[in-house]
Formats: sequence, C-alpha cells, structure tokens
Amino acid sequence: QVQLVESGGGLVQPGGSLRLSCATSGSTFDIHGMSWYRQAPGKERELVATMHRSGTFKDYADSVKGRFTISRDNAKMTVDLQMNSLKPEDTAVYYCTVNTPTGDYWGQGTQVTVSS
Repeated sequence: QVQLVESGGGLVQPGGSLRLSCATSGSTFDIHGMSWYRQAPGKERELVATMHRSGTFKDYADSVKGRFTISRDNAKMTVDLQMNSLKPEDTAVYYCTVNTPTGDYWGQGTQVTVSS
C-alpha cells in the first residue's frame, strides 16, 4: 500500500503562485504513475497533471498548460505541483494520486482558493 498526504494549499490572489506537495510513503517502489486531480464545488473531478515515474512523460489539462508543472522529488519522496498565474477558476480541492499494479491510491485533498 501507498500512503499520500497533500500540503501547500491555501488562499492566494489572482496571478499568484502556490506549490502543492504530496508526501508518499509505504510501497513507493510500486508506483508507476503520479497525478494531480482537482474538484471544484458542483463539478466533476478532473485531471490536472500526470507524469510517469521516470519523468519522461508528462501531460497537463489544457486549462493549466504553461502555468502548472508537475515534478517528483526522489530525495524527499514527494510529488509536487507548482502552480503559477493562478486564476479564480483554479479554485478547487486538489488531490494527489498514484497508480500501482495493485490499484490507485488517493490523498485526502488540499483546498486551493484563488480570490481577491
């Protein structure tokens, strides 16, 4: 099993930046892919960014391309999401998830609010 704990959410003004971090523990050697999803009130959960464990493949939702960057810190064992030029429509609960041969694991989520 893999345990995930997100951090770094909060309130930020439009145009600002936040860095989300997802601490991983447990059977991390089984992780194949890592992703960030978000869910805004009244909307379905959507994929924001995804990457292969090797870092050779990354993909982003069209709405965040050029503004968000997903990365992995092997020393800290975290999956991070750098979010720049934030917009009010980025307001949502952000979830970290990893894919393993035995299934997908999710964190508890962290709230990001973009508002003036």
